[in-house]
Amino acid sequence: MTSITAPARESSLPFRRLLHARESGVFAALVLLFLLGVVLSPSFAQSDNLLSVGQQIAQIGIMAVGVTFVIVNGEIDLSVGSTYALSAISTGMLISDGWSWSLAMFVGLAVGALAGLLNGLAVVALGVPSFIVTLGTLSVFRGVALLISDGAPISLSSSQPGVAEFNLLGQGRLFGLIPMQFVFFVVVAAIGVVLLSRSRLGFNTYAVGGNQEAARLVGVNVKRVKLTAFVLSGFTAGLAGVLGLSFLSYVQGVTGQGLELTVISAVIIGGAALFGGSGTMWGTVIGVAFIGLLQNILNIKGISSFWQTVVTGLVIVAAVAADTWQRKRKTRA
Repeated sequence: MTSITAPARESSLPFRRLLHARESGVFAALVLLFLLGVVLSPSFAQSDNLLSVGQQIAQIGIMAVGVTFVIVNGEIDLSVGSTYALSAISTGMLISDGWSWSLAMFVGLAVGALAGLLNGLAVVALGVPSFIVTLGTLSVFRGVALLISDGAPISLSSSQPGVAEFNLLGQGRLFGLIPMQFVFFVVVAAIGVVLLSRSRLGFNTYAVGGNQEAARLVGVNVKRVKLTAFVLSGFTAGLAGVLGLSFLSYVQGVTGQGLELTVISAVIIGGAALFGGSGTMWGTVIGVAFIGLLQNILNIKGISSFWQTVVTGLVIVAAVAADTWQRKRKTRA
């Protein structure tokens, strides 16, 4: 029982946990990366640039919050990029058809949650591995997005009723300074921290990810926990898609391709184990920030996007290798 409750106890002391838990190495790497950015570019630490980074990581961060629940459960969700596109396409089409932006946004969020529900039902009811299920729905949801839009891009004009107000969700700034997308990320991450570290859902999530059979024997409804995780993953992907549409006023069926890899990378870099049972929401936030700062530094130095992909991949391999080494060291101890 100690191994299950440890993450919840540590979360009551966030600063101490950052210094001593599995995320400490990533946190130290984040600090070093920040210092490297300051050395490489005088403009890196300026508030405008850091706020820009916050805006750039917001959508990935929101999606990563939901995916964290899935991965801690010992599952995977490869469909979040397609869900992102499907929710954005649905919202954009409804607004273009004259629906109020609030109702269209509600439908977009519902589409995301429904996509997550379908993934979860296939996993818990049919017993199909989540890797296979979400690999399939990655194509299914993307195909549906292309079908309903007929493959054509959707552009929103500020002259359309309600579009100007809708755009404030993605383009607006709180107090004229903080990007609204970043505000959404902070709120969603805060809710994620509470749910994963201080609620029964979080306790059960760690239990199921750590030992599914043991969790079932002590009365945890394993299917419900897994289903909830997939719904949360779909919902946050839908929210990110809606905010992405609000920010760009543009979406097409291929939007969001590859996002799932970046999101999963952030969660893994943040210390979550692919086999489940460990990881924290604070770690995910650190992982998201690490990827955001890394990409920002590479952009400032004019590094090709192709090399950025290579570097990000190497960082992921290093993070997983470090996690594997740490696990083996604990096992030997």
